[in-house]
Amino acid sequence: MSSHPTDFQGSVIDALREAIERQIPDSRAEVNGGGGHFNIEVTSPAFAGKNMLESQRMVYGAIADLMKGDGAPVHAVDSLKTGTPTEQR
Repeated sequence: MSSHPTDFQGSVIDALREAIERQIPDSRAEVNGGGGHFNIEVTSPAFAGKNMLESQRMVYGAIADLMKGDGAPVHAVDSLKTGTPTEQR
């Protein structure tokens, strides 16, 4: 895992999950990773009728504050999967 300098205090994984679940209705987010690089999987009925790009934009919008600036705790999202609760992944 690479090192990514940040002055963020606390769990970045928890911060990502909480930001997503707070901003995307009825969502469940699974987040793992570290060193500034993360994998995210989000399930929400809010993605119904949206294409993959629209759903991913919703997630990036929810975590934008954690990706801003030189010392941001999130350097990259290596994998982002979205879907509704009824979709098979």
